[in-house]
Amino acid sequence: MTRLTGTLAASVTPLRGGGASIDEDAIAPIVDFLHAGGLDGILALGTTGEGIMLSGEERRRVAGRFVEASAGRLAVAVHCGAQTTHETAALAAHAAEAGADAVAVIAPPYYPFDRAGLLDHFRTAASAAAPLPFYVYEFAERSGYAVPVEVLGELQGAADNFVGLKVSDAPFERFSPYLLDGLDVLVGPEALIVEGLARGAVGAVSGLASAFPDLVAALVRSPHPALGERVGALRARLQRLPVPAVFKAALALRGVPVREDVRAPLRTLTEAERTEVAAAVEDAVTPAG
Repeated sequence: MTRLTGTLAASVTPLRGGGASIDEDAIAPIVDFLHAGGLDGILALGTTGEGIMLSGEERRRVAGRFVEASAGRLAVAVHCGAQTTHETAALAAHAAEAGADAVAVIAPPYYPFDRAGLLDHFRTAASAAAPLPFYVYEFAERSGYAVPVEVLGELQGAADNFVGLKVSDAPFERFSPYLLDGLDVLVGPEALIVEGLARGAVGAVSGLASAFPDLVAALVRSPHPALGERVGALRARLQRLPVPAVFKAALALRGVPVREDVRAPLRTLTEAERTEVAAAVEDAVTPAG
């Protein structure tokens, strides 16, 4: 079982027709760009990738296309979290059949699930993903609650392929409880990469890396605080604009044939926001000095 390490981009999912359909032709150029940027892998269909906004069939097609386009050059983890355990397990099984390298699952939103329900949900998803390594995607702002650490401890004993987490909680006081013995942690918030790696995280899964793979990969390889501040500031600058449209616009400015289209009720950028993105891209890719 090969575990995820290094730098992964939480990739966008290219759409067309005002967000109505998948732009499958754009997936290969995205993968080429991310590979050239020095990444180790891709997380497909996560928060940046609008996974929760797509139908099950669309998610299967996108997962398959990312695996096909990567052709072994980059590890492909597929986010398979869905509202129900049945759909989550079906997506996880498909990811394994499609040749993905790992599966990640966020806790299902809306209902206040108890520990027993969450444990059964994750255990079923991990079993469906086997033999792929399985990661819990911890992001309390998106799921609506934090996964209890006790559930993760129980899951370690219940699923042999449960090997780690992507943790997107911030600040560090909310992140640090998930640095657990025996589990690999991948840092989500770019501002926490330096501290997370210093405390034992094995890499990062970054939405910013979807448009600036070179910058984030350099930080993970050499986690210097000054570069960490630069990366964190860029993320904060772009985070004020609609995500994921902002990353699609940045990708287009960097030469990748991606439309800004997103799935409603997500929205595209205003002209003023596009001007702001262009300035941020210019600042980020202009060599210092």
